[in-house]
Amino acid sequence: MMNTKQMLIQFILLICCTFSAVAHDNNSAKWQWHGFIAQGLVDVNGSNFVSNDKSLSTELTELGINASYNIEPNLRLAGQIVYLDGGNRYHKGTRIDYLLLDWAFYNQEAWQAHLYLGRFKNVHWLYSSTRDIPFARPSIILPQSVYFDGFRDIAVGGDGGALKISHSDDEHGDIDFNVSYGTSPVSKEQGQLILGKLALGKVQQDFDLQASLYWRPTFSAWRIGASILDSDFSYKQSPSDFYSDGDFSFKFYTLNALYEGEVWEFSGEVFQEDFTIKGFYLPNFNKVNIGQGYYFQTRYRLNADLRFLARYEYFYADRDDKKGKKLEQATGGLIPAYFAFQNDFVLGASYDITNNLKVRIEHHWVDGTARLSPVVQPNPLINNKRYWQMFAMQLMYWF
Repeated sequence: MMNTKQMLIQFILLICCTFSAVAHDNNSAKWQWHGFIAQGLVDVNGSNFVSNDKSLSTELTELGINASYNIEPNLRLAGQIVYLDGGNRYHKGTRIDYLLLDWAFYNQEAWQAHLYLGRFKNVHWLYSSTRDIPFARPSIILPQSVYFDGFRDIAVGGDGGALKISHSDDEHGDIDFNVSYGTSPVSKEQGQLILGKLALGKVQQDFDLQASLYWRPTFSAWRIGASILDSDFSYKQSPSDFYSDGDFSFKFYTLNALYEGEVWEFSGEVFQEDFTIKGFYLPNFNKVNIGQGYYFQTRYRLNADLRFLARYEYFYADRDDKKGKKLEQATGGLIPAYFAFQNDFVLGASYDITNNLKVRIEHHWVDGTARLSPVVQPNPLINNKRYWQMFAMQLMYWF
């Protein structure tokens, strides 16, 4: 009997055949479609980042199909559906990453403008527009300080509208301005990944407002940018709930830079997050945490097929309690100090076997557990080690 993954692979292959037939029978110039299949092994020693039993796991599966149809020269319909199995990183199953109408309503020599309506795609952070494609992102596991997997489905996109304005000339270089407003549905599984299994109520995102600005100087290998995010969530307790009604406010500010040379690539993001909790633990509870951090990453291309990666990431959840002593004291020792920070050093490599087949490996040495799910109600019984490691290997095929 076939398992869920086998059935889904057959389903995606059926979709591929259907898209191919439609594109052939109709105007193929209007259709574009692509897909990917990625499967890997991950071994985590010392935390429940992937599984509670902390053993070698195959929960590193990503399957997806994306397609677009040009309705008019300046009007396009695009979407992507994926199946993910990442263990405790995000809930297992299918989801629609984006499904949008792209209207290129202004197109001149130096200026272009696009309006996106529907479930738009987040393009505000350095790797947010490529995090949903295994072979397009720089590593198997992205820096969790910025690209926290527990928020993956919320951060990939939103239901609403987005605007992109681009300007390019020899004097000023390339300038991109993006703004978006919308909400994302929060499933029960997603809510418990963030809040914990005892949270039996309903989590809702009230709004998500983001803006970003990027600039690449003329004939430069550098690209620099900045982004802001403002989002509110609400929690409605269930009749038999352990928690109270609550409100969560999340603000996120980033500065980033990317250098793309012939053989070297350097990138990094520096950020601050303001996280406010009102209620939830108790009706009159009120706490504001200001977290900060950064990551710096380099990639080196040895030849056309082989590339190496190194990254260091630093994050603390409260700038006034970087070592977690206040957290441990406030909880009477129930939550250890190492839940206040998470630092990660990564070494990795990728090899292009063919034009559409890649293998990637990486090893993480981690200090701290601040980015392990659930972050609002940590689990020190399972995550009882400050230092932990992770090895991941993934084979990726796209078409």
